[in-house]
Amino acid sequence: MASAKPARPRAISAKENGTKIEEGLSVFKSDKFDADAFVQSKCSLSEKDVRQLCSYLLDLKKASAEEMRKSVYANYSAFIRTSKEISDLEGELSSIRNLLSTQATLIHGLAEGVNIDSLSARGSEDSTANGLLALEDREPSDLEKWSAEFPDLLDVLLAERRVDEALASLDEGERVAAEAKETNSLNPTALMSLQTAIIEHRQKLADQLAEAACQPSTRGGELRAAISALKKLGDGPRAHSLLLNAHYQRYQYNMQSLRPSSTSYGGAYTAALSQLVFSAIAQAASDSLTIFGKEPAYTSELVMWATKQTEAFALLVKRHALASSAAAGGLRAAAECVQIALGHCSLLEARGLALCPVLLKLFRPSVEQALDANLKRIEESTAALAAADDWVLTFPPPGSRQSGRVSTPSIGNTTFQHKLTSSAHRFNLMVQDFFEDVGPLLSMQLGGQTLEGLFQVFNSYVNMLIKALPGSMEEEANFDNSGNKIVRMAETEAQQIALLANASLLADELLPRAAMKLSPPSQANYKDDHRRRPADRQNRHPEQREWKRRLVSSVDRLKDTLCRQHALDLIFTEDGDSHLTAEMYINMDGNVDEIDWFPSSIFQELYAKLNRMSSLAADMFVGRERFATLLLMRLTETVILWLSEDQSFWDDIEEGPRPLGTLGLQQFYLDMKFVICFASQGRYLSRNLHRVVNEIISRAVSAFAATGMDPYSVLPDDDWFNDICQDAIERLSGKPKGDRDLNSPTASVSAQSISSVRSHGSS
Repeated sequence: MASAKPARPRAISAKENGTKIEEGLSVFKSDKFDADAFVQSKCSLSEKDVRQLCSYLLDLKKASAEEMRKSVYANYSAFIRTSKEISDLEGELSSIRNLLSTQATLIHGLAEGVNIDSLSARGSEDSTANGLLALEDREPSDLEKWSAEFPDLLDVLLAERRVDEALASLDEGERVAAEAKETNSLNPTALMSLQTAIIEHRQKLADQLAEAACQPSTRGGELRAAISALKKLGDGPRAHSLLLNAHYQRYQYNMQSLRPSSTSYGGAYTAALSQLVFSAIAQAASDSLTIFGKEPAYTSELVMWATKQTEAFALLVKRHALASSAAAGGLRAAAECVQIALGHCSLLEARGLALCPVLLKLFRPSVEQALDANLKRIEESTAALAAADDWVLTFPPPGSRQSGRVSTPSIGNTTFQHKLTSSAHRFNLMVQDFFEDVGPLLSMQLGGQTLEGLFQVFNSYVNMLIKALPGSMEEEANFDNSGNKIVRMAETEAQQIALLANASLLADELLPRAAMKLSPPSQANYKDDHRRRPADRQNRHPEQREWKRRLVSSVDRLKDTLCRQHALDLIFTEDGDSHLTAEMYINMDGNVDEIDWFPSSIFQELYAKLNRMSSLAADMFVGRERFATLLLMRLTETVILWLSEDQSFWDDIEEGPRPLGTLGLQQFYLDMKFVICFASQGRYLSRNLHRVVNEIISRAVSAFAATGMDPYSVLPDDDWFNDICQDAIERLSGKPKGDRDLNSPTASVSAQSISSVRSHGSS
């Protein structure tokens, strides 16, 4: 599995999801949509249909929510960037407005000065002299004295850093200047001097506050007071930027004492770094809300700044904690780091900052890498043990973890433990350990990828089990990534059935039960309800049900390979000659010796093999007898299907130079009757096997009838065949007569099935 998928398939998948959602919502978008009729149409559904509809609607709701979330995050950066530009423009407009106001004051003062000079020139010299003497002799007013002393007062307040008093004085100065301008209580020169002093000292105070805010020693209430004062001076954008920068500088200074090393614990480093970064973001958000409120321009800048700090934090965690864990396949260590970071980050949601999606997006590649490396380690470790596995079933080692309780009842108070070979025990143990920490996998929506990766690992293990079968070397080319792996051969039938026991137990019970930990948290109560049948709990989620079906299909591939090889061993000799030919039936009519009626040797060997495998399977598939039955059923079907599809056999029977004779037909009929009989008594007579045997018998009867003879006139009664078959079963199995299982539900199938063939043919 690759840790990073191509962009194009992901885009195509997103497009397909969007199309499905659009189709699902189209019925509600129609102008002719009738809500009452829609509900009424659904009320007639059965309980199963209602559950399926609810499941469909929930999936549609989740898909819609996911699409909305993706749309919001796709356009949020542009929105934040535009808001920031608008905020900057507002700051620039405020500065331009202040500059224009200053320029207007200067121009107004100059105009008034020119007007006074022109009036003075028109007066007589005596009046001018008298006016000048009057001005020189008049005492300055209190307002003029205050105006002259005002700049010195501001200098003192700024020097002593008495910010609140300086702000109050500036406000008072602006009020006095405005009143003097309206009442002409100050001469133009004094008024212009007062206004200039106010502007200059306002700028000095702003610079002083900005310098204080940038000092690392300025903290807490002092910082908030400086930023609040700067905002009152009319420079809000600058004040907010300085506030965020101050918090950034503070946690950067605190990070200097945090020195990650290759030997340090990644979780401890992540926890310490998370505490610093997200505490700073939380305090910055609190200060911003306190001073600036919920004004969109400032909240947008805060979100943009917090996102940037979160991205920088994620890069540090990836570099110093996740990188080594991901490369080594340490999924648990990587998951713990992610969980710690998400835990701290989620606390910001109470302040209106949902930054967890940012972290998940940045951490996802590292977790995917750890996931792939961990699965690869499971595959390689299992392959290494398979090379030396003796393929003998044993109980798990003492102290090893088991995957919950099995469906079979326990004896006393002891929980039943399954038997596996050493490589399967190792595989199961590593999978259980793998699923211990799946929280980040769920939050990152990696559940499907996890199941797919685990299926590929299991499929690779099944390929190795197939490779362990004798005679499977020619099939190696069909196995992915298994050609270069050495596997110990399973020589005996017991070892070969043990291969099936490994795969079937893992696929049917152990892996699906472990994968239940990937169920959504909302289904936890359902998952923990042990009163429900295990199959119900495992099959509740369609994705996991489909996953289990694929696991079972992989096991069926192993079972089919095993049955095919055993069937070929029965039918063919080491030299390639066949034990099952048309000549063995055709040549019987040329033999003048007395015939001892008994099933043919190949079917005797088939029955003996099935008996041995049935005994072995009974010990290996305790509590899972159905799988043992399916194995015997499949092996019997494989042999009979080969006979049914062997064209050379039927060419000789139907079109050969010598026709099938009476004795040959009777022997062939007896062999098929024998198969039906022992399969029925062994309770592995399937409908498919029953059908194929009837078709084979009908084909042989038709071939005999083509010679012009009546086949049913030469075939004895069914009782004759039943007695011979039963005697053969007792002799071959070593049972005394009378020990047959009369309670078998299929014990009477043989006579009925063969009789139906004969009656059908005679009609």
